[in-house]
This record gives sequence, structure tokens and C-alpha cells, in this order.
Amino acid sequence: MKKTFLIIGIVLGLNPLFGQEEDIDLTVDNSWLKAGITAGVPVSDAGDVSSFALGLDLRGQYLFNPNLGIGVATGYNNYFGKDNYDDFGIVPLAGFIRYYFTPDGLFFGSDLGYGFLTGVDDNEGGLYINPQIGYHNRDWNIYAYYQNTFAENDVDIQAVGIGATYNIRFK
Repeated sequence: MKKTFLIIGIVLGLNPLFGQEEDIDLTVDNSWLKAGITAGVPVSDAGDVSSFALGLDLRGQYLFNPNLGIGVATGYNNYFGKDNYDDFGIVPLAGFIRYYFTPDGLFFGSDLGYGFLTGVDDNEGGLYINPQIGYHNRDWNIYAYYQNTFAENDVDIQAVGIGATYNIRFK
């Protein structure tokens, strides 16, 4: 129940960002796809059954201004099983927000959504969060992240790692 209230609170808190009455004009300077990879070390519950996490990251971003970007994020994160455990994965479906301090330099942001589990019996997934801090320029984003999926049956799937995405501009 706490997770439901958290999601509702965040959606209502971000509502003014999406309540703009002006037309949104997508250009090469304010909108693009981000495609890249992530690599991480599973921690907590996930660290007991997995030794390494490798993923694909795909995002669509729109900049409201030079400092604030929002968008949607998805991809696939594979957790490689260790000992007698099988591999499993997470397919996130999330919204994200990023704050860029300067046109080139430090940024921070976070994803919030739902993580769908693959390769796991009796557990469909749960609340997905992915805070990030990193460096960006016009073409690349390099970042550190902490990823947590609060899955059903009190299972938290967590990883700490690094990622890199390339900006594919709309033309």
C-alpha cells in the first residue's frame, strides 16, 4: 500500500510539468533517443543468486529547457545466475527526469516505473527506481546508478553499476 501512495504522490507532484498549454515542438536540439549499455554488481537479495548484471538501456528524452529533461525509459537487464541459480531479467517501463547543471558536465536524475521480471516463477515484478549521477555532453552520457525493483513476495532486486548511452538525434 505504501508503494501505491508513493507512485500517486510522485505522479501528482510531477503533474505541473506536464500541464503546459503551449505546443511542444520536437527538434534536433531538444529531443532524442538514448541507446546504450549498463553493467552492474547485484547487491542484497539479488547478490545471493546473481554474480553480474548486464543490460541494454533505451530512452526517449525531451528537454523543457537546457537544464530539465523528461522522458520514457525501457530496456532489459540480465542478472547472471551463480551456483545453481538460473539467469533472470528485468524489463523496466518507466518515466524519467534529469537535471543538467550545464550543457556539458554533471547531471543527476532518476527513473520511476514498473520492472517486469523474466525467468522468475510466481513473481511478475514491482516498483522500479533507478537514480543516476553522471557526466554528459552533446553525444554521450556516462553515469553511475543504483537500481532497485521492489518485486512481489518481499523480494528486492538491487544492483549498483555504470552505464553509457549515445544520443541519437531526431532529424
